[in-house]
Amino acid sequence: MELRTYILIDSMQPQFAALTGVMLQGDVPVEGMAEVFMELAPASDVYEVLDTALKTADVRPGLLRVEREYGSLEIHSPVQEAVQVAGQNALAKFGLTESDRKKPEVVSIKMVSKVNPYEAQLVNKTSRGGLLLAGQTLCVMEIAPAAYVWLAANEAEKAANINLVHYQPSGRYGRLYIAGSDSEVMVGREAAVQAIKGI
Repeated sequence: MELRTYILIDSMQPQFAALTGVMLQGDVPVEGMAEVFMELAPASDVYEVLDTALKTADVRPGLLRVEREYGSLEIHSPVQEAVQVAGQNALAKFGLTESDRKKPEVVSIKMVSKVNPYEAQLVNKTSRGGLLLAGQTLCVMEIAPAAYVWLAANEAEKAANINLVHYQPSGRYGRLYIAGSDSEVMVGREAAVQAIKGI
């Protein structure tokens, strides 16, 4: 089994929790909860991994997805220790630990200051989070593997007063869109980068 992604979110921030709740298909998490997200191959192994996690601790499943190459799951709980134990025990059943995950990298960072109102409207058409307003600074960050954008989004919001416009956790690169004042966006951007580098 290949552990492509393993992410522990210690405390879901308000915007991140709200946007994640919109995007998940299962039980929805709320602000303050802890969560674990895993992505692995072969994809069908995700069924056994989720089954083990759910039988290990009092956690709730928010996502079970099987794609062509990878399977992914999300579990959450108000108790951080519960998701940690569930995640670790699920990996241990397959002889894996968190350290077996693929190391992520920030592939690109683009900053746009004083966003034009027309560009803001076009970005907002594909957004599921907060709105990008004309005149704000927009930061778009690309991360590989894509799912690590979950961690980047939560850490950016934790560190700065930013608008979480959108995050896309699948595909070749995960994309994070944050907006706000120049200074706050730079603080959020740096927090996201450091979170990814810290894995």
